[in-house]
Amino acid sequence: MVRLRQGRHNARSIPVTRFPVRDVLAESSAGMLQRPARSLLTSVGTVLGVGTFVAVLGLTSTASSQIDERFSALSATEVTIEDVAKDHNEFVDLAFPADGEQQVERLNGVEHAGVYWPVQLQDGNSVRSAPVGVSRGGEDIQVVAASSGVLDAAGPSIVQGRNFDVWHDRTRQRVAVVGSGVAAQLGISTVETQPAVFIGDEAFTVIGVIGDVERKADLLLSVVVPRSTAQHIWGTPKDGAKMLVSTRLGAATQVAQESPMALDPAHPQYFKAIPPPDPRTLRGKVTGDLDQLFLLLAAICLFIGAVGIANTTLVAVLERTSEIGLRRALGARGRHITTQFLTESATLGALGGLVGTSLGTLTVVGVAIARDWTPVIHSMTVTTAPAIGLATGLLAGLYPAWRASRITPVEALRR
Repeated sequence: MVRLRQGRHNARSIPVTRFPVRDVLAESSAGMLQRPARSLLTSVGTVLGVGTFVAVLGLTSTASSQIDERFSALSATEVTIEDVAKDHNEFVDLAFPADGEQQVERLNGVEHAGVYWPVQLQDGNSVRSAPVGVSRGGEDIQVVAASSGVLDAAGPSIVQGRNFDVWHDRTRQRVAVVGSGVAAQLGISTVETQPAVFIGDEAFTVIGVIGDVERKADLLLSVVVPRSTAQHIWGTPKDGAKMLVSTRLGAATQVAQESPMALDPAHPQYFKAIPPPDPRTLRGKVTGDLDQLFLLLAAICLFIGAVGIANTTLVAVLERTSEIGLRRALGARGRHITTQFLTESATLGALGGLVGTSLGTLTVVGVAIARDWTPVIHSMTVTTAPAIGLATGLLAGLYPAWRASRITPVEALRR
């Protein structure tokens, strides 16, 4: 009991050791510089994690900006008007008037407009390249009745010949325009010889071949014939018709509101205009989905980097057991050892974060230049990434630092 009191008295008489910040930094720097290769490998995990974090967030922002730009340039300039007259009057076969395209094209902001519908062929009628014989897959080819404005609104790339025009439509010419895939399927290599396709027993002269379209891609897999010709031969559409309208950028919503009244002021309810979705909403959804996906990937990379730092730091603790034991014998406290190792791991994490931020930024800029995009990196991403590296290194060093603080001089001598 007495010795215990004496011991307590002696303990109070021992001056409290101190570990100034300057000494912490000096010891930590010495610890890192003594084994530069090991310190470099320790930082690699943080470099990869933070670099991936910056790169994926930057690429997400860049890709989202590109998607929004393309959406605005194409989808935001497209309006589809459906014929829903049968829902209100079962005796109306076709609600679109004969001059419907001209009525809609007079609206401000409209570039092209045209009516179309898929032709319902009777059984046994298919598309062939010869008047008799077995067709080569022609039964799978769709026939579309369309006014000349539809192909103009679709933004086609004519690779051969030409598109039919208002004259062909008004005079019921038996001409057709086909997609390049359909032309190859029917064995049509050139339109200079005025080849014909046979839809059932009706012959149509192919005057043009489409290579690509900006809208309504199913036209590439169809035989497109004039609307009036199709209506004369096969009658009015059974499942209703639609109108494709291309507009200038920013006018689609207004055109969608005004089109039903322009087509039939007495019965605007016969038409259902479908404007493009709000580009801001679409961009938000796309960006949100990409952010969640890539943030998960970045978090996984950071976790892997943190495990690497923790593992390497723990190995360093085991290698420096004798050093730690000597320092403890000279009066260093456990918290001093903890502070030193945490400083080392945090410093390596911060350096890795800085290098990773630079590499990630260069990756985003390089990809954007290669793809001819505009690089977009949020300032918050660049400023917080080094801090994330610092926090990762700090968290990864907690357990190794705690293990180091538990080493006693006696234990160090036994090893």
